[in-house]
This record gives sequence, structure tokens and C-alpha cells, in this order.
Amino acid sequence: MAVRKLTLDNGLRVVAVHNPLSAMAVVDVLYDVGSRDESRRLTGIAHLFEHLMFGGSANVPSFDGELESAGGKSNAWTGLDFTNFYDILPARNIATAFHLESDRMLALDFKPETLAVQKGVVIEEFKQTCLNSPYGDLSHRLREAAYAAGHPYSWPTIGLTPDHIAAVTEDDVRAWFYAHYAPNNAILTVTSPLPAEEVFDLARLWFGDIPRRHIAPRRLPGAGFPAEGATATVHGRAPQPRIVVAYPMDPYGTPDYFAADTLTDILAYGASGRMQRRLVDGPLAGFFAGADASIVGSEHPGLLLLNAMITDNSNEACHRAAAMLREQFEALARPGDITDAELERTLNNFEATFRMENVSAMARTFTEATAEYHGEDPAEMIARRRTLTPADLTGAAARIAAREPVVIIYKS
Repeated sequence: MAVRKLTLDNGLRVVAVHNPLSAMAVVDVLYDVGSRDESRRLTGIAHLFEHLMFGGSANVPSFDGELESAGGKSNAWTGLDFTNFYDILPARNIATAFHLESDRMLALDFKPETLAVQKGVVIEEFKQTCLNSPYGDLSHRLREAAYAAGHPYSWPTIGLTPDHIAAVTEDDVRAWFYAHYAPNNAILTVTSPLPAEEVFDLARLWFGDIPRRHIAPRRLPGAGFPAEGATATVHGRAPQPRIVVAYPMDPYGTPDYFAADTLTDILAYGASGRMQRRLVDGPLAGFFAGADASIVGSEHPGLLLLNAMITDNSNEACHRAAAMLREQFEALARPGDITDAELERTLNNFEATFRMENVSAMARTFTEATAEYHGEDPAEMIARRRTLTPADLTGAAARIAAREPVVIIYKS
């Protein structure tokens, strides 16, 4: 699929992906705002605002109603670093999505009743996912232990407490909108059968007259990772003990970020991953109920996570499991531990997954949007990993393993 790009005079970046074989279109708007732009006194507002964006705008009382009338559907998500909205609809009705997205970028409808309803929805979501679910507050505990209190990564996107959401005022909402939701803080990505010039014409027509806005400066403190390792035991809704070991790691775009991503694939990519073979199905089969490894893909220093659930609730077993997780990761730092064949298998798995996922127009659209966000070519996502050698990974593992991890033990 051919990709062309344009930047409008108001700063909106437009990415047109030509997909001539599809009768459907995907219209995606990525805003460079997430929970990292919040203050500790008012957390969760970025996520709340995602909900408010569906509450109507100056000329569109019902966003979803209009889109559904055109045969479309929409959704969105909020992350630490950005907020993403997308619409999928028949390409012949693509102008409807342009109209809807441009209208809420221009002038959201700040109705008090909409704010009240969406605050209630988000508070209920907080209760369901964080207060009434097994391990629901694990992310809160982990981030609180791993980051300095002043850093916005020290709380999850949903916020520190539902009291913060309850306290959001109409003035807070207006300030958030005008400080972050603007053409010069957004990327419009469109995958459709339309030629790029038609997409650009639609972008000029619907978005071109939305004025630029002053974007609030982003002032972040250092991550403030603990100078010494820390272990915390949390008692809560835990059908099985869960152990998380979190190592500080480098941010997106750095060599060690991509190495860390590959290291966790070596550990936990399916049945061939080391954790499945050596822990779950290993000599202590029956002790580990499951084990996994992943990274937090953030724009600032993040976390490499080792997770496991075990069948023994004793303190001794939990600490033993944490030590075994660390052993599996720290083994990767030994020269010669990662073989050429293991790395090749891992990279092949990554490439196959990446290419299969991007067969979907939605996934391809988001890939192009984030590539524009990072100033990179999507093809680099594979090529960059293909340059990694076992020695590169060993060095990255050694640097990460030298950092003090945070260990969270969650048990009943």
C-alpha cells in the first residue's frame, strides 16, 4: 500500500495510506497527550477526556449516532503518552468521519450533563477494574514503587483514585481541551481506496480552517527509580500468588529499548519461550501456573516486566519464584547464552506476527500513525531488529540486569 504525507498550514499532519482493494476506510486521529501530561492532584483526566470526546460537539450532538447512520463504528484508547481515536466505515461515506472528527477537534460541547455522565462511567470502570478485580490494584502498587511520586508514570492511566475523577470541573475539562486537542498536536491517518490527493483535499476542507492552539509545555521530572531494590507484598483478591519483577529500562527509540523488546520475546514468545520451557514445563512443573515477560513501551524510561503466577501461597515460595524469574533474565547477560539460532527464531516470530497483524487495515493505520509520531518508517521496525546480534542482546541484558528491580508479590 502506497503511503503519502502532508502537513496542513495549521500543523495537522496527514498520512494517506492507499488501499485500493478495500471498500472500507479507517480514519484515525492520534493526539500527543496522555496521562504523562497530568498532575498528581488530578489524575485520570486524560482517560476521562477520551470518553468526553464522544459526548457531542458544536455541530454534532451524537458522534456515535452520526457514524452508525453512515454504517460505521468507532473506538479510542488512552495511554501514558498519547490518546488515539479511530473510525471504520464504508469508504463511500468517508466524509462523515472527516466531519465528525474535525468538529470535535474544533469545538467540543462542554455540556455539564455529559461531564456528569462520563465521570460516573469512568468511576464505575475504576471500581470494576481496580477495586473489584483480582490483582486490580497491581499496576498502582507497581508504579508507585518503581517511580518517583512526582513522575506521571507513577500512576496508571486510569488514575490514582476515583476521587480525582469526581473532582474534575468544567473548567478543568475546558483547560485540558484547549491545551492539548489541536491540529498542531495531532496526526490524521487515513487508510482507504481513495487516492492520496483526494484524502488531502478532504483534510483541507474539513480540518484546514481549525486554528492552531498553544500546546501546554511538557515538563517532566526524572523517573526517580529506586537506588536500591525494593520488595513489597500486597494482600488482596488473588486466586493464585502473582509475582512481578520490574527492571528500569530505556525509553522508546533507544537501542536498548529494541533489545529489551527482543529479550522478552526470547523469554516468553509462546511455547518456544524460555519461561514456558524452563519454568512452567520445567523441572518444577506444577509450581508455576504461568510465566511471562514484556516491556512497557513508553516515551520515557520504562519497565521490563517479568510476571509469574504460582500454586504455593507461602512466603518462601513467592520469594523463590521471584529469584527464579530474575535468574531467567539475568542468564541472558552471560556471554554465549543467546545462540544465533534462538535469536533467528525470535526475530522470525516477530516479523511474522508484525506482518500478519498489519494485514488488518486498522492495525496498519495505527502502525503508520505511530511511525509518523516517532518520525520513522514502519519498515524500520523489522529492519532495526534484524541488525541485533547475540552480543548486542547480551550487553543490553547486562545493563538492564545491573539496575535495581522492584519486586511486587501479590497474594491472598
